[in-house]
Amino acid sequence: MEAGSSTVTLGLQLAAAAAMMLVTTLVHGLGLVGISKVLRLRSERLRRHDFDVRAVALMCSIALALLILHTIEIAIFAAFYIAVEAIYSLEEALYYSASAYATLGFTADYFPVEWRLVGAIEALIGFLMIGWSTAFIVANVGELTPDD
Repeated sequence: MEAGSSTVTLGLQLAAAAAMMLVTTLVHGLGLVGISKVLRLRSERLRRHDFDVRAVALMCSIALALLILHTIEIAIFAAFYIAVEAIYSLEEALYYSASAYATLGFTADYFPVEWRLVGAIEALIGFLMIGWSTAFIVANVGELTPDD
């Protein structure tokens, strides 16, 4: 591969990764707002809750909603991999994306060199989104009032 060609490929991968970061951050932020609205996660409302079965049900609802949100983000990356013809099968694209997003370290031997940097950056993006979700859970659960 020529030096000029690899520079174009690197630039294209970085641009694609930046675009995917922007899309993922937007989806995640809007998802958290949606979860907050649907589950009515306001501080004053949460402080009135005792830490009881309803609080556990609320935490389970938050966890399920976040799982759905992360799955959507994984699917967006999988759709990208299919669109750029890095992976052809939906199942393989979803598996690769979930592995990268969750930082499991799975590497596809068949994954084209032209897009492998995007896959590596997906791991960083997934790490950040999972961290953001963790902060969201801690902030909301921290508002619940334990029984006295």
